Amino acid sequence: MKIKSDFEKFKEVFLEENSKHNLISKNDEKFLYEKHFFDSLGVKLFFEKYKITKGEILDIGCGGGFPCVPVAMKYPDFNITGIDSIRKKISSVNIIKEKLKLDNLTLICDRVENLKDKKFDIILSRAVGDLEKISSYALPLLKKGGYFIAYKSRKTPEEIEGAKKILKRYNAVVSDIIEYSLPTKEIYERYLIVIKEAE
Repeated sequence: MKIKSDFEKFKEVFLEENSKHNLISKNDEKFLYEKHFFDSLGVKLFFEKYKITKGEILDIGCGGGFPCVPVAMKYPDFNITGIDSIRKKISSVNIIKEKLKLDNLTLICDRVENLKDKKFDIILSRAVGDLEKISSYALPLLKKGGYFIAYKSRKTPEEIEGAKKILKRYNAVVSDIIEYSLPTKEIYERYLIVIKEAE
């Protein structure tokens, strides 16, 4: 599958839902591919580097479907769960899921701290909160040997410093930082902060 052709299908159904529920700002619609779809698929750099091809993924605070929808489209061998506490967003993403026939995507309307019955191989979080807070939600839900990956931008060093106590509490460490840029005229540096259990 080519990313651009996949994106055109996604764009059509996403913009229809966005017109009803304002999943992203109208101004951001012009950069839907660059700032949302392409960015969501930045995790491919992690998958390729660590040679991961399947598993259970949780997207914390999936909002309007990023990164869970693009990742589900691109990687059908992963089982992906998106969770968000805002019902209208989950409802919209459910419609997008059905129209794109994404059988590997499950959506839950709830707070992530209420998700206690299942653990995941990989946990993703994009544009949700600072690293300290989101780590406190993610790390208890990781399977042994699993990875928590936070999508971050400019404040990466400060956020890692601020998260040291919570990482220590869960015996976790920042094992890697994968850098990439968005395909925009302005330079948007992005980072995948990879966290796993300390060895």
